[in-house]
Amino acid sequence: MQKVAIITAASKGMGEACARALAADGYKVSLMARSESIMALANELEGIAIQGSVTNKDDLKKLVDLTMKSYGRIDVVLNNTGHPPKGDLLELTEDQWREGLDMVLLNVAKMVKLVIPIMKKQGKGAIANISTFAAFEPSPNFPISSVLRAALGSYVKLLSDEFASDNIRINNILPGFIDSYNVTEDNLKAIPMNRAGKVEEVAKTAVFLLSDDGGYITGQNIRVDGGITRSV
Repeated sequence: MQKVAIITAASKGMGEACARALAADGYKVSLMARSESIMALANELEGIAIQGSVTNKDDLKKLVDLTMKSYGRIDVVLNNTGHPPKGDLLELTEDQWREGLDMVLLNVAKMVKLVIPIMKKQGKGAIANISTFAAFEPSPNFPISSVLRAALGSYVKLLSDEFASDNIRINNILPGFIDSYNVTEDNLKAIPMNRAGKVEEVAKTAVFLLSDDGGYITGQNIRVDGGITRSV
């Protein structure tokens, strides 16, 4: 039986790296991104894809429906997304906060509502969400991301508790400054490892968490940040 993985925002950066790593680990991949380049990546990885946005419930349903029609199962899901708006706290608009809510919290809520019933019928499943190191040490440089991904941590803990007995595991991955991002000298100075992380390092963490090797890990926020967060 071949395993099947859904990866969103998979056309570049960490999403693409996760798609490549999961395909290399033997998964059939089902991809989504707003860019039409996602179709070429799916062809390269011998998978399937649609163009769409994680903020659009209909696009997510099309992705899940296509995956089930093509492969008949969904073993793992990697929820990735773009960067929410940034700016000074008092200058951020209500529309920007709503945009961020759709991008970093409701995208996961919509996806799990679609895939958890499928995983329950299968008897197991695993979900990982790309979050940020700033989820629990909020940064003024990423205000919307910091606030709403802290909420994502709470949401995932509730989800993981509820569905652990169904053998469905749900975790967050908290990257620090990764080489798909423009990492400044000031950023580098704050990282104990003195370098940016590699997208491949995030992807390998995702593959582990989604695999049976991570079978006793759920409801966790796994930092992949070179030591930049100071809390213990």
